Amino acid sequence: VQLQASGGGLVQAGGSLRLSCAASGRSVTAYCMGWFRQAPGKEREFVAAISRNGGNTAYADSVKGRFTISRDIAKNTVNLQMNNLKPEDTAVYYCAARQTYGGSYSLPALYAYWGQGTLVTVSS
Repeated sequence: VQLQASGGGLVQAGGSLRLSCAASGRSVTAYCMGWFRQAPGKEREFVAAISRNGGNTAYADSVKGRFTISRDIAKNTVNLQMNNLKPEDTAVYYCAARQTYGGSYSLPALYAYWGQGTLVTVSS
């Protein structure tokens, strides 16, 4: 599967952005899909994930209640709605896919497929 992330940009604190990850080559329903982010000088960190059947979602504590992950099966995309953005949300955001079962959904190493990243900048 190939992944293409889009939707990043510059937004003021308190604003919203919607990221989209377009998958090609295979349906997103074949994968657990995740969003990760990496700020300058920091390690890549988990943001959100959605299960293969779409019935389960998970979020990092830092974004819970502000971000929502969802899928559009018809468009074969996974989206991340980000509300009430904060300057500390500034990072390059990556979508990722994993086919394997077991282990933590929040570990980047368990995701085999990655998009190229989209930059989100939140000004104070």
